Amino acid sequence: MRLLDLFCGAGGAAVGYHRAGFEEIVGVDIKPQPRYPFQFVQADALEFVKSFGAGFDAIHASPPCQGYLQSGMIHHTKKAMYPKLVPQTRDALIRSGRVWVIENVPGAPVVPSFTLCGSMFGLGVKRHRHFEAPALFGLHPQPCDHSNPITGVYGHCHGKGGAWRKGSRPMLVSSKEVWAREMGIDWMTAAELTQAIPPAYTTFIGKQLLQALRHG
Repeated sequence: MRLLDLFCGAGGAAVGYHRAGFEEIVGVDIKPQPRYPFQFVQADALEFVKSFGAGFDAIHASPPCQGYLQSGMIHHTKKAMYPKLVPQTRDALIRSGRVWVIENVPGAPVVPSFTLCGSMFGLGVKRHRHFEAPALFGLHPQPCDHSNPITGVYGHCHGKGGAWRKGSRPMLVSSKEVWAREMGIDWMTAAELTQAIPPAYTTFIGKQLLQALRHG
C-alpha cells in the first residue's frame, strides 16, 4: 500500500502510517526536510497531488495550522501571514479520487470525523487534533483523560515544569528530552517537534484506513 504524505514536515504522521502497515510512503513539503525518514520530494503539496495523487492508495495532508490557532500563542496580526489551505487541500484530495485524511488544529475549517489526544495513547501531551476522514466517518476513539501531568510542546524548551494554564495541576518538565519521549519521536529537533503530531495518532488511523482499503 502506498501513502502520500502532504505538508509532511519531519515525518511524525508518516512514521505512524508506516507502523500501521503502509509499505511505501512519499512525503512532500515546500521546505527541505532533512530528517524525514522516508522518500521525500521538495515541492508544492497541492501541485504535487494534482499531478501524482491518483497513483497512491491513500493520502494524508497536514496543511499549515498557524493561521487557525485559537490560543494566544500567535498574535492575530501574525496569523494573517500564514496561508489557510484547508479548503484548497480538501478540493484537491476529492479530485484525486483516493481515500484521504486531513489533519489540523481545533479552529481550522475541517469537518472532523474524530478528534485525537495524546492522553488516548498514554502520552504526556494534550495536543488535540481534528481529523477529517470520510472513509472513517463514525469511528469513535476512547475519551481523553486529562488527569495526568503533560508537557506543552510549543514555543521553546525552558527546562522546567509548571502548572496548567487553567488550574493548578502540575506539568512535566519542558525539555527536548521530555518532549521527544512524550511525543514518541526521537529523530526531530525541538522546533520540528512543535510542528509534529505523535506517530501514535496515525498508527491508529492507518490501521483503520488499511481495513477500509482492503475491504472497500
